[in-house]
Amino acid sequence: MSFKIGIAQINPKLGDLGANLVLYEEKIREARENGVDLLVFPELSLTGYFLRDMVPNVALKLSSREMKHLKELSRQVAFVAGLVEESSDYRFYNSAVYFEGGEVRHVHRKVYLPTYGMFDEQRYFARGDRIRAFDSKFGRMGMLICEDLWHPSTVCLVALDGALVIVCPSSSPLRGIREGQPQDDNARYWELINRSYAETFGLYLIYGNRAGFEDGVGFWGGSEILDPFGNVLAKAKYYDEDQVVGEIALETVRRKRTVSPLLRDEDLDLTINELMRIRERPTATQPLRVPAAQQKGRKPKKQAKKVSKRKKRK
Repeated sequence: MSFKIGIAQINPKLGDLGANLVLYEEKIREARENGVDLLVFPELSLTGYFLRDMVPNVALKLSSREMKHLKELSRQVAFVAGLVEESSDYRFYNSAVYFEGGEVRHVHRKVYLPTYGMFDEQRYFARGDRIRAFDSKFGRMGMLICEDLWHPSTVCLVALDGALVIVCPSSSPLRGIREGQPQDDNARYWELINRSYAETFGLYLIYGNRAGFEDGVGFWGGSEILDPFGNVLAKAKYYDEDQVVGEIALETVRRKRTVSPLLRDEDLDLTINELMRIRERPTATQPLRVPAAQQKGRKPKKQAKKVSKRKKRK
């Protein structure tokens, strides 16, 4: 199976749902004209990234009017949207939503919320608690959002869950400019891990970053589509808006995993056992926990009888 996937590397307006929705419509129309089957928008591209106290004002429930409109747009082209999702218990999530054929097919809530340097996500967002692959008309896929991808365990979980394609919407800022280097440090690191993950796990990796400036911070763009051999099939401009298209052939996943069957040889029982061991390992503030099975075979220690001073003297 093969299909065309596009990335809309846009510069959304901070806190302006209406304007960004119009931008979505424009890019979806453009994608349809170019024969794109699946379009990827960046992280929080429907709202802007540095929202802070605006988070509740731009949050959308899955039943909202705007979500119904997005569902209708997906009848033209399937797409991944980046938005603030409000749950029924009034929690706010940094979410990637997969729309296809007029329906929401999958929602991924960002698991790892960066709160260091210029980032302050844990203050405004609730943390997602699951990582799952899902079935689409294009095959089995997985979604991870920006910082999620910096944790190798997330990619491994999605790959083991059967994903042939990983889509990663991102809002990665420009950081670490060095003289004589064509790109900033952040861009070079992202490109390194994207290629490493695609080749190691034998899957397509779709990295959709945003561009432009927001609240004094620049975003480096550079969105890309990589095949399971780590080859770059399509590359967007650095530091500027762009829209790129690449063709995905799932047969390439088969070829890669035949040559390098790392996922086939993965020992799940070994991994689970060792993770459980590490989880039980005591820390400086946590005493050693004795497994329940061992506790059953233990005999209670006899308490030493107290001898009174008067009895001792006798």
